[in-house]
Amino acid sequence: MPGEAVVLLHGLLMPGAAMTVLARRLRRAGWTAYIFSYSSRHATVRRNAAALDAFLKGIDAPVVHFVAHSLGGLVLMQLWQDYPAQRPGRAVLLGTPYRGSHVARRISRYRWGRRLCGLSLQTALLGDGPRWPGGRELGVIAGTAPFGMGWIGPGLPRPHDGMVAVAETAVPGQTDHIDLPVTHSGMLFSAVAARQVVYFLAEGRFAH
Repeated sequence: MPGEAVVLLHGLLMPGAAMTVLARRLRRAGWTAYIFSYSSRHATVRRNAAALDAFLKGIDAPVVHFVAHSLGGLVLMQLWQDYPAQRPGRAVLLGTPYRGSHVARRISRYRWGRRLCGLSLQTALLGDGPRWPGGRELGVIAGTAPFGMGWIGPGLPRPHDGMVAVAETAVPGQTDHIDLPVTHSGMLFSAVAARQVVYFLAEGRFAH
């Protein structure tokens, strides 16, 4: 869309390249898409939000939308909390454990689990992360295909996407929410999910 940009944020233990397919689909739909890469293990959510704010200063567009996967959604929340003077734009969260991650809480009992999640554990994934300040249209996509690494955190409430429960993705005050039959990582490569992202960025709601 002329004059409008979309910034994509990846999740925990993922490189920015994980967002390439979705970014390509957004570009084909007419958006100018940028991928923001950050250290999900070796930097706190607050530090990554500061880096995101600096990254955004290099984007010349009056409207900036966001598409954030998993932990990336919490980095985005921290951005809005610490740097509220952002340009207008809509946002879509993909499988973000806004209410905290059951899997992260289970594996945080073990040293290997704490090392795996790194500095994002205590500052976001346990449910004590940044809160949604409101003020813009926010869409939430949750997956319901229960295949993934959820087995490392037994007892993950159903429905879930193999890693994050649908109930964990709900954000008070969200504009719209939709469940799709995709896994936690698979939603990044799903054509159906991409169409819903494009629709929300254009219309401010999902195509139910």
